[in-house]
Amino acid sequence: MADTVLYEVADGLATITINRPEAMNAMNIATKVALRESVQAAASDDAVRAVLLTSAGDRAFCVGQDLKEHIQLLAADREAGTGRTMNTVREHYNPIVRALTEMPKPVVAGVNGVAAGAGLGFALAADYRVVADTAKFTTSFAGVALTADSGVSWTLPRLIGQSRAADLLLFPRSITAQEAYDLGIANKLVPAADLAAEAAAVARALAAGPTLAYAALKESLAYGAGHSLAETLEKEDELQSRAGASEDHVIAVQAFVNKEKPKYLGR
Repeated sequence: MADTVLYEVADGLATITINRPEAMNAMNIATKVALRESVQAAASDDAVRAVLLTSAGDRAFCVGQDLKEHIQLLAADREAGTGRTMNTVREHYNPIVRALTEMPKPVVAGVNGVAAGAGLGFALAADYRVVADTAKFTTSFAGVALTADSGVSWTLPRLIGQSRAADLLLFPRSITAQEAYDLGIANKLVPAADLAAEAAAVARALAAGPTLAYAALKESLAYGAGHSLAETLEKEDELQSRAGASEDHVIAVQAFVNKEKPKYLGR
C-alpha cells in the first residue's frame, strides 16, 4: 500500500491514517486506492476487532477530492472524449464507504481538522466520531457544482434529519466542531491537543469489547433505518439469538454474577 495511507494493527485495533498533510489529506488516485485497500483489509481481517480512521497533521481530516489532480484529469477526459474521471465514485469512494459501514466491527473516526466532501462522507460512515474542537465540517459538493457522494445523502439525514441535511447540502458552508456536536454529527468533542489520545482510547475500548455484539448492533441500526417496526423486531430476534450464542455473552454474564470486569474474546 502507498505511504499516502498508513496501516497498523495492534491488540485488535487497526489504525488507518490518511497521510497527505501537505495537501490537507486530499484524495488523489494513489490515496484513494490505498485507503480502499486498507479499509477492506481491516474489514476482512478476523484479528481486527475495531478500526480507527484518522489523518496526519492538525489542519485537515480530509478535504475530499484533490482538485489539482481532478482538473488535470477532466482536461484529459475532454481531450479524449471520455468521462472516466467521475468513475472514481464507483471505483473508490463507494467501496470505501461500504466497507466502513458494513464491516462487522466498530469504526471510530478521529476528526482532527477540516472534513469536506468525500472526507465528510468518510467521517459520517464511521460508527463514532471523536472530534477536535478546532475541526470543521463542510458540505462542499454544490460549491463545485457536484451532487453528494461518499454516502453523504444517506448518512447525513440519518444523523441530523432531512431538513437540516438539505440546508447544509443546498447552501454549502463550514460548521464548527461545536455546531457539529450540537447537531449530533460529533459524538465526543475534545481539545485538539487531546484528539489523538482520546480517539485511540475510544477505539481501543471497542477493540477490547464484545465484537459480535457490536456487529449485531451495527446491522440492527442499519436495518431499522429502512424497515418497519415489525420487520425490525424480527431482525432483533434473529440478531439477539446470534449474540446470545456467543462466547462473549457467557463471559459477560459470568463476570456480572462474579462482580468482575469481563475479558472478551471477540467471538
